[in-house]
Amino acid sequence: MANILNVYALPKLVDPKEMEGGTVVVIDVLRASTTIVYALEAGAREVIPCVEVDQARATAERMANGHVLLGGERQGRPIDGFDLGNSPGEYTGDRVGGKAVVFTTTNGTRAIERAQRADRILIGAFVNAAALVEILVHHRQIHLLCAGTNGHFSDDDVLLAGMLVDRIQRQSGLLYELNAQAVTARETWLHSFALPHALGAEPLEPERLAKALRKSLGGKNLTAIGLEEDILAAAQMDRFSGLPEFDPDELRIRLM
Repeated sequence: MANILNVYALPKLVDPKEMEGGTVVVIDVLRASTTIVYALEAGAREVIPCVEVDQARATAERMANGHVLLGGERQGRPIDGFDLGNSPGEYTGDRVGGKAVVFTTTNGTRAIERAQRADRILIGAFVNAAALVEILVHHRQIHLLCAGTNGHFSDDDVLLAGMLVDRIQRQSGLLYELNAQAVTARETWLHSFALPHALGAEPLEPERLAKALRKSLGGKNLTAIGLEEDILAAAQMDRFSGLPEFDPDELRIRLM
């Protein structure tokens, strides 16, 4: 079987059947996948993604009081009655440690639902990029699924997908069949930074990466509503070593 490395700039650009038998990385840099990593690294027991707000509320009501929090956003803003929004900095140990987070967002949790026919579903962000590459180089059928922003592609997701394509190819020693979106994403990444930074030969400082993320559709939306801090939080390259994995049977995300 051929080695496959695909990128999908939006969930609607892939039939869920195409991801069967493969490993999917769900990417929503600004901000769902970044926030999920922060939450689990801060000690949250699990994150339970839900597509709809009412679904999230019903899920939380069925769980033990005091050990579950509601988190998420709609159009970037916190949801009325929820404990937390979708800002990575909110998910600290004293807020989420030992608790389950029932989580719903405009884009990211829908992308997770789209991927549920895959063999494995990982959650990817710049903050755990090196850990992703370390495991993905051992996989032969890889699909990088970008969440986008309100149905439109956003360069924050595409940049991470492009970086992963480049590093997986170079570090695995394998030849992969790339779809057109994977080729485009890799070129976007390589042309966005000086080559030593793009290739990982020199560290990519958070502010330099954040500058690029601010130009994306997702970045512009966050800046417009006063949440620019979240962009810098998402730009902390390789801050964490954890790999969140979604279990489609239990409908939960936990660290591997």
